[in-house]
Amino acid sequence: GNSETETQEVGFKERFQLASAPKNRIAQAAVKMIHEGMTVILDSGSTTMLIAEGLMTAKNITVITNSLPAAFALSENKDITLVVCGGTVRHKTRSMHGSIAERSLQDINADLMFVGADGIDAVNGITTFNEGYSISGAMVTAANKVIAVLDSSKFNRRGFNQVLPIEKIDIIITDDAVSEVDKLALQKTRVKLITV
Repeated sequence: GNSETETQEVGFKERFQLASAPKNRIAQAAVKMIHEGMTVILDSGSTTMLIAEGLMTAKNITVITNSLPAAFALSENKDITLVVCGGTVRHKTRSMHGSIAERSLQDINADLMFVGADGIDAVNGITTFNEGYSISGAMVTAANKVIAVLDSSKFNRRGFNQVLPIEKIDIIITDDAVSEVDKLALQKTRVKLITV
């Protein structure tokens, strides 16, 4: 059954309140990478939700997301094109998953994809306490550049399931509390680290 993973998953509201100041800085740095004319994909999560809020006044961009809260927030902005992945709703994260959601990304060619994490390390990449996240893989395939947005508390935490291997990540934006050990481990990969 799913009862064990259900208790491990931290609810959306609690996650939104945890580590709020660093997450805000991380989201602001992410928003600065998004320019007019771009197509961007936002995976579900509390930090990507903050990115969505940062795009409330953006113009002439296309945002594709599987996150219902992000879609709802962005639907207020008439100056962007909003594409919502279809699929089955995972209630815990209020996001769309499954084969329909994955198929909706097949013909997409996005500039950037933003993904959060429950855990990250240089060996296992991004991991989650949720069940497998195949939609993130479909999003990566649809994007030219993959940017992980996560606060430093996520380093060396390891979820049960891999979301993305480290090779698939181009940039990590995290806060300045990330340790020297973690910085060194990432230097051995091709990932560019941005601290804010």
